Amino acid sequence: MNQIINNVKIILKDQIIYDNQLLIHDGKIAAITQESLPVDDCLMIDGEGLYLSPGFIDIHNHGNSGFDAMDATTEALETISRFHMKNGVTGFLATTMTASYGETICAIENAVEYSTRVDTQSSQMLGLYLEGPYFSVKKKGAQTEKYITAIHLDELKSYVDCGKGFVKIVALAPELEKSKEAITLLVDKGITVSAGHSYATYEETIAGIENGISEATHMFNGMRNFDHREPGIVGACLLDDRVTCEMICDGIHLHPAAMQIIIKMKGNERVALISDSISANGIPDGVYDYLGLKVTVNNNEVRLPDGTLAGSTLSLNKAVSNLVKMTGVDLPTAVRMASLNPARQIGLSETKGSIEVGKDADIILFDEDINIKRTFIKGVPAYKEGSPKR
Repeated sequence: MNQIINNVKIILKDQIIYDNQLLIHDGKIAAITQESLPVDDCLMIDGEGLYLSPGFIDIHNHGNSGFDAMDATTEALETISRFHMKNGVTGFLATTMTASYGETICAIENAVEYSTRVDTQSSQMLGLYLEGPYFSVKKKGAQTEKYITAIHLDELKSYVDCGKGFVKIVALAPELEKSKEAITLLVDKGITVSAGHSYATYEETIAGIENGISEATHMFNGMRNFDHREPGIVGACLLDDRVTCEMICDGIHLHPAAMQIIIKMKGNERVALISDSISANGIPDGVYDYLGLKVTVNNNEVRLPDGTLAGSTLSLNKAVSNLVKMTGVDLPTAVRMASLNPARQIGLSETKGSIEVGKDADIILFDEDINIKRTFIKGVPAYKEGSPKR
């Protein structure tokens, strides 16, 4: 059945349009028009004056609701995907942590198996983000030090092969020996390489970018500090137009001024909002075991005993809201940074990430505060606020 959504403010890539209707046919956006549409065999949906936006795409997300991608279970990924829907995330990458070879392989295999399931009433797992284990111990953050390792090309290749085309992003430290070979291996397979958890110099980072790095993992966090005599990885990633910077907009990982610096340096197209959310998202404050690490969750902050930040309890709808309120960025730009820009980083911008005719009808409706009221996955109603179903 066709669907027509009317009485909405439609957020396009660079503007908001009014008094338009959106037609969905076979899970795709079929028309955006002010003209009258045929209502025969159409389900009419009143948008109640809400904003209509592309669904958000969280390309760096470990988990929520007490579950993590490293749990390597169907229940974990099902629970994570359902939680995403009520926060406007219609697609996400299951993100691994630095762990043993066996644990990482299990997480990859589980994600690949889960990807074969068809459930248009859950957020779509669009692939895998491998965060580690090829990092700098100096900038390990909450990564488990005993599993941080030098780059082993055979091991990396086995991760990629196990992923069966499902690995979309791999984060590594560009200063490591064999990083050039690793980056080349990944780029040749169409995988985005992100620089992260790194103590790289400016020159080492630029060399990595020349080799194919095109993303910076949670910008400013897990990176050698900027210095006016050694700009390091921060300076290189901000200056080079080939790099898209991930940004955690929770007001904890980044000061609003740091967010503004990133946006001024990178422009509207080279910033991707991420949550870096962990299993503590969506559960009460307290002390938890997180993959063998003791973390304390308090007032939206997740920290190790030494005070190190260990991911977040952020969701992308809140990230969009924070970005608008904290930096003055307009709503279409903030939405783009949570949808189209992430889609481009994983090679899906032709089918997802914006409200355009021919693209998948992954659509959300939200109010002025980015509270999600409805979510559609490929045109199928998947979440409605207050509904007992989800």
